[in-house]
Amino acid sequence: MQKEISIETVIHHTCLLGEGPVWDAKRNSICWVDILNGEIHEFSTENKTHKIIPVHQKIGAVVICKDSNFLAALKNGLAFIDRENGKIKMISNPEKHLHGNRLNDGKCDPAGRFWVGSMSLAEDEAAGSVYILEKDLSIFKKIENVTIPNGMAWRVNHQTFYFIDTPTYEVVAYDYDKNTGSINNKRTIIKIAKEDGFPDGMTIDNEGMLWIAHWDGWQVSRWNPDTGEKIFEIKLSVAKVTSCSFGGKNLEDLYITSAKTGLNEKELLEQPNAGNLFVIRNCGFKGIAAIEF
Repeated sequence: MQKEISIETVIHHTCLLGEGPVWDAKRNSICWVDILNGEIHEFSTENKTHKIIPVHQKIGAVVICKDSNFLAALKNGLAFIDRENGKIKMISNPEKHLHGNRLNDGKCDPAGRFWVGSMSLAEDEAAGSVYILEKDLSIFKKIENVTIPNGMAWRVNHQTFYFIDTPTYEVVAYDYDKNTGSINNKRTIIKIAKEDGFPDGMTIDNEGMLWIAHWDGWQVSRWNPDTGEKIFEIKLSVAKVTSCSFGGKNLEDLYITSAKTGLNEKELLEQPNAGNLFVIRNCGFKGIAAIEF
């Protein structure tokens, strides 16, 4: 990178498993979840206020709806969550028959459909799937036999869907049809070295490069999806880097979530910021606005 990187802690609140940062451009706020504590977090960059909405169950992801409320992937299924009072309105659970599973990472595609993965609570291999929630609230399965579905991104021209199943150490691409949401022609485009940690959450910048958070890898990295080449990495002071997303008024700030779950006492002392939300302001790159449901 050309410029000196300054990594700031946004607020001094540690999540057990912080995940899924999403920028709300209407409110100039960054939202994220604490999966294990069952909380939605929102920090207003204008008012410097931090709001927590408890959902009282594991939560994999949130996206912003056009009415400014949240759509969330909860342990018990998909739900709308009222931003003001925290009321939960369940929509549906595509895996109500699978009591050992929960919903994990999710994002809206360029057409405004919500894509969400499921996984086994015990992280059993190939026990999960990826679903889409259409605008009419119908649900369809898109991918089967995944273990820990995480990073999702769509190419700038809306013709490719990128996806990470964490234990594979790979990013795969599919041909994607925005009109129908159909995907096909799966291929591996990026292979992550094991010493770099597991690929977790992912985002894309306006140049079409992928940004990947590395669980147990102490870093966020930038990749060229066309060549599979790692362009550079940004080292952090925490091991369990979970996801990243662009925010700020010009989408030039990079927000990064992290976790402290599973760290022993010695590691917690060595990583006092584990579980924090970080930001690299004016990072030198620009993101793409999050799509609303």
